[in-house]
Amino acid sequence: MGKSRQAARHHAGIAVAGAFIAALAIAVAQPATAQSYPARTVRYIVPQAPGGSSDTLARVITPRLASALNQQVIVDNRPGATGIIGAEIAAKAPADGHTLLQVATSHATNPAMGVKLPYDTLRDFAPVTLISQQPNIWLVHPSLPARTIRELIAFAKPRPGEIDFASSGTGGSQHLAGELLNVMAGIKLVHIPYKGSPPALTDTLAGRVALMSSTMAPAMPHVRAGKLIALAVTSAKRSPAAPQVPTVAESGVPGYEAIAWQGLVVRAGVPAEIIERLNREVVRIIGLPEVRRALVDQGYEPVASAASEFGRFTESEIAKWTKVTTAAGLRGA
Repeated sequence: MGKSRQAARHHAGIAVAGAFIAALAIAVAQPATAQSYPARTVRYIVPQAPGGSSDTLARVITPRLASALNQQVIVDNRPGATGIIGAEIAAKAPADGHTLLQVATSHATNPAMGVKLPYDTLRDFAPVTLISQQPNIWLVHPSLPARTIRELIAFAKPRPGEIDFASSGTGGSQHLAGELLNVMAGIKLVHIPYKGSPPALTDTLAGRVALMSSTMAPAMPHVRAGKLIALAVTSAKRSPAAPQVPTVAESGVPGYEAIAWQGLVVRAGVPAEIIERLNREVVRIIGLPEVRRALVDQGYEPVASAASEFGRFTESEIAKWTKVTTAAGLRGA
């Protein structure tokens, strides 16, 4: 009987020691993973088309991020479905920080539209930082007889459903800028979605669609060349990139504001140490004078936030645009 008790105590001791060693191994392994990060090429998914404003932004950030991480950072453009295609890829990637996702306003407006998503926007992603904000700009082809927002509204009111506007896709900031104008001005512009900004801008330039709410970087060269006419910017204040262009709010629609934004997220479950490092490096990059100049020249307002701040911002954007899509009758449509 005494030997049995001794054997039991011996086996119990071995079990306790084994559990302690296993727990210690896990505790040691976790920081080691973060310390060795990144162990291979980092994939930087941009769920918009090459040549658009989001792609331009990514190509300012990624070379400097590669230098900071001492590892290749490759831009992977995955346009389509207003960012959903690229986001789904990122949501299914290993939670090791080697897949980054640069998100735009559609990251919040897709759930606000009631779109059936293959992921949960808040649960399946972890925020890293808000990168930038920028207004869109309302553009018209010269064939449309409107040179101001007031003239556009006056022309559109007696022609409900007859005037098209292009956007980078359903549920994005460009689309909802139009729907907000419809709601607030009492007009009915018809939305024509494209697979990204570049083809939408191409058709606007060709006159196949009458107008477009575009991001500023690709639009301004055509405005300066006289190929398109800038009516107004969608921010509450005039943009430093085009200070001569009025806001929609000061052009007869008080209270109107529909900004675009870009941020960085990773799949939920990425170790906190890796997220902290990514946040630290990207915030530092955004603060570099040459990067800030490059972003401002392209119409961006550089922003650098804590990961938690970006998380709260995303939640507030979903709430804001849910109200707009409900008022416009778009939610779940």
